[in-house]
Amino acid sequence: MRTHDARESSQGSCAFDKTVAIITVSDKGAKGEREDRSGQVLFERLIKEGYQVICQAVVPDEKDVISKELVKCAEEKRVALIVTTGGTGVTSRDVTPEATLAVVDRTVPGMAEAMRAASLLKTPHAMISRAIVGIRGTTLIVNLPGSPKGALENLEVILPALPHALNKIQGDPSECAVND
Repeated sequence: MRTHDARESSQGSCAFDKTVAIITVSDKGAKGEREDRSGQVLFERLIKEGYQVICQAVVPDEKDVISKELVKCAEEKRVALIVTTGGTGVTSRDVTPEATLAVVDRTVPGMAEAMRAASLLKTPHAMISRAIVGIRGTTLIVNLPGSPKGALENLEVILPALPHALNKIQGDPSECAVND
């Protein structure tokens, strides 16, 4: 497992509710045999959107290792958002959804469904995605595909809803209804 904490080197200062950890799930990436391109495109997009990426990790496709990294980012790093990339398909090594389900308190199925629905317009392979979105404490955890293109396309689907979701998860007591 390789981990990089970028809290000191990230640009600007962001409120707590915009802190992010990116976890790439890849056996080859964890061994240093493959470059982490998905994590990098997610990093660039999230920074552009005003988020502060404070931690990036590459872990193998091992349920317990993934779960431990999710808990570490949520409880020790106290990030508002964790995005994972990889391990959401149907091979025997794709265990990111199981690792996520093992640590979340509640799921947010609408976000995962929205990502699948949007992706299905581009590829029939979207229907085999098993991505999960859930909440652990005050952290939102989002599973994204392992390909750079798929990860970015799925992130784009949920970006408009993220600020509201994160504010609510962080305890914003205001009403959700919009006055017409």
